[in-house]
Amino acid sequence: MNTEQKQQILERAKDWMRSSLISNHLSNTKKLNKLSEFKINPFLWPYLASYYKGNTDYRSLAEVLVLPRILGTSISTTFGNEAQRFVSTLFAGSTGSVVSGIDIEFIDAVDGRKKYCQLKAGPSSLNKDDVTTISDHFKAVKNLARTNSLPLQHDDLVLGVLYGEPAEMNANIKTVAKDYILYAGKEFWFRFTGDENFYEDLALAMAEVAEEVDVREVIETTISELAEEIIQKYPEISKSKKM
Repeated sequence: MNTEQKQQILERAKDWMRSSLISNHLSNTKKLNKLSEFKINPFLWPYLASYYKGNTDYRSLAEVLVLPRILGTSISTTFGNEAQRFVSTLFAGSTGSVVSGIDIEFIDAVDGRKKYCQLKAGPSSLNKDDVTTISDHFKAVKNLARTNSLPLQHDDLVLGVLYGEPAEMNANIKTVAKDYILYAGKEFWFRFTGDENFYEDLALAMAEVAEEVDVREVIETTISELAEEIIQKYPEISKSKKM
């Protein structure tokens, strides 16, 4: 990968962030103007509002519902769901696998061998049930290779995690890593591209797009509309009727 190719890939990352990640995030934020979008714990909800803002007025009650979703759960879920598409988009769709259960195939820049890779977004992206699923997919690749006399080695079966350090991986990822190869964060992108600095440069490219974003008005509208519904449905909760 030369400098020009790298820049093209980074520009595609920026375009993906604008057209997919940010667009979906914005759409999901707008949906949060209704109480039906939340599973409210009535024992903690007023407490969290008071803990955060020092009061339980309607706006505070709305904020402690909306803000955790838009700054945590919503965007993390979106990025996790888009992980495979993200990588395929950056490399013009040339990395997809025809093998069932395998997200991408690529030539490892370090050892020169073809890798069959299942992708996860980050250190906490693998749940307990996924451990068996990933193992079964890798076993299927082994069987396919045996049937078709493919030159497959055990080290060619890889779990790739887009960001994070190996020590940060959750217990489920570490369980998979006992039996299969783990490429996490910087190592994944180095093995994938052959560029030792690609991980950091990709993060910087996406940070540049972040500088373009200002959706404070959308967030304000969402919180205000939700607060209005809280007034109607829970008039007894608030200690202050100020908005």
